[in-house]
Amino acid sequence: MMKNVVTLLVGIIFGFGLALSGMTHPEKVLGFLDMAGSWDASLLFVLGGAVGVTLFAFRLVRRLPKPVFGTQFFVTQAKQLDAPLIVGSALFGMGWGISGYCPGPAIALFAAPNWELWVFVPAMLVGYALQRIVMNKLRPSDAEADDGSVCG
Repeated sequence: MMKNVVTLLVGIIFGFGLALSGMTHPEKVLGFLDMAGSWDASLLFVLGGAVGVTLFAFRLVRRLPKPVFGTQFFVTQAKQLDAPLIVGSALFGMGWGISGYCPGPAIALFAAPNWELWVFVPAMLVGYALQRIVMNKLRPSDAEADDGSVCG
């Protein structure tokens, strides 16, 4: 129960940070990608802040024997790039670049929804379902262990 409460609180803080930084607006992302036009570097600062916090936090977390609200850490053992990772990353990047939405900011936008959100979220869910179907056909044992997460 406590793990769920902490997860909810962290999600709320994450959503608040996205909204505060303006990253729930696809124009920010598309402005960052438009280097030939009026380039908006604000996403670079948000990403830089996230990387800085992550570098610091991971150093602290790696010293713990187990998660505070869990029994073990789940760390991938993969050491190489494979086709599903490369294709999935490319599809994710193309979708983000075309729509300006990432799943995290899209979920945060449920606080102030717009028509684009009602198109993006169902399309995202269909993409998740298709990924599960394809992975089950390609590698049944690996796909069963996959949690289907995209952004984190």
